[in-house]
Amino acid sequence: MSWLRGTLRRSQQEAAASSTMTATSDNFFNAYAISLGASLGQMGWVAGLPQLFGSIAQLVSVWLASHFSRKQFIVVCAVLQALVVMMMGALAAWAPDNAVWLFIALAVGYHGFINLIQPHWRAWMGSIVPKRRRGTFFAARTRLTMAASLSVFILGGGLLTLSEHWGMTWLGFTLLFSLAAMGRFTSAWLLWQMHDPDDGDKDKDIAFVTTLKNFKLAWQDSCFRKYSLFVASMQGMVAISAPYFAVYMLEVLHFSYLEFVIVSVASIITQFISLRFWGRFSDKFGNRYVMVFTSCLIPSLPLLWLFSADYGYILLIQALSGLAWSGFTLSTANYLYDIRPHKSDFATYAALQAALGAACVFIGALAGGAISASSAELLLWFNQDESLIGPIFTVFVVSTLLRSVVSYWFLPKLDEPKVRPRPELLKLIFRIGRFNAITGMSLDWLSVVKDNDKKSKKDPHPPQDTQ
Repeated sequence: MSWLRGTLRRSQQEAAASSTMTATSDNFFNAYAISLGASLGQMGWVAGLPQLFGSIAQLVSVWLASHFSRKQFIVVCAVLQALVVMMMGALAAWAPDNAVWLFIALAVGYHGFINLIQPHWRAWMGSIVPKRRRGTFFAARTRLTMAASLSVFILGGGLLTLSEHWGMTWLGFTLLFSLAAMGRFTSAWLLWQMHDPDDGDKDKDIAFVTTLKNFKLAWQDSCFRKYSLFVASMQGMVAISAPYFAVYMLEVLHFSYLEFVIVSVASIITQFISLRFWGRFSDKFGNRYVMVFTSCLIPSLPLLWLFSADYGYILLIQALSGLAWSGFTLSTANYLYDIRPHKSDFATYAALQAALGAACVFIGALAGGAISASSAELLLWFNQDESLIGPIFTVFVVSTLLRSVVSYWFLPKLDEPKVRPRPELLKLIFRIGRFNAITGMSLDWLSVVKDNDKKSKKDPHPPQDTQ
């Protein structure tokens, strides 16, 4: 079918185009906030508030998009997101007094639009990619996404380093976000050129209350509830310190933007390389062993940063971080698949866990801001010299302690579930979405549509729902 070949080709092109935006947003937001003059307290809002609104957007996405054409809904959201990114670039040149808060508002819009798009993009791809080509197609798409993201990330670091050398850092960020916006505009155009065979089969009767009822049923599952609280709590404790690694590198260690990027890339590449190892290990010994090992390693990561400022040492710590986060992310994703009741809606469980995690990230990020702002009082209470330690040291120590508490409390309560036979389809349900040097990768899943009479008429070999 010519429409299918053209659509799949444009989807691969769209992966490269959209990666110019995600590489910028996922890795330069904290650095951009610092350049705008964000305080330590404001860094908590930068990290937490957009994530919270993004999770809310994903929860209402199915209900909201049920009233529109799927392709049109995705394209309009992509265009609006590109406009938001363009305004971020304009903000760097404009530099008003309240620039940080305006940037936080734009970041909220950015995450809102990307989470409105995600569930419907998954369903769209699941309905058009032939089953026999899924593994190859998404593997190639992931490689293309990573290559484009790393290229833009490194290019952005070099651009910012040059602009900082010329005393025009604002120009570097303006150009960087303009490039990201152009990538998203191109992505929207390519999405518009793609064919959606199910675009007319829209259920207008989807009610938001139905989604809430599904969430309530999922939460009544004791095993799922303990798992969700564990993962969300760990994400919250990580969020206490996550925004301040960029502050530590750029403001305390005085790294250039290019050095900042290289340190981040060390973690990202290690995540990608070690995924296969963790996948084989978990298949042989179970996901719980991987969760236990990485959950014992993750608490120590913030504290390790404070032992030395040597650049080579920091690179090693980032490589260790990538190893830990790749195992933790993969094992927790597989664990969720195994504990979910058979033939239940996987997307409901994943969306609920993601929403809970985002809420904990929001709380943890604000707590980190409060801790950094009140570090002088905390250190005085513990009879410590603030001039020798400082607020970032305090945040890193608190995050380390609370991560350890979460691991100690929850890990004994998590049992190794009976491993459900994983079909070949699972290789594409869990795919690499985005990378972050500090909080690990984002694994995406694909919603595969059920076979029905209408679909059978359109496609003699439709994808089957094996969830």
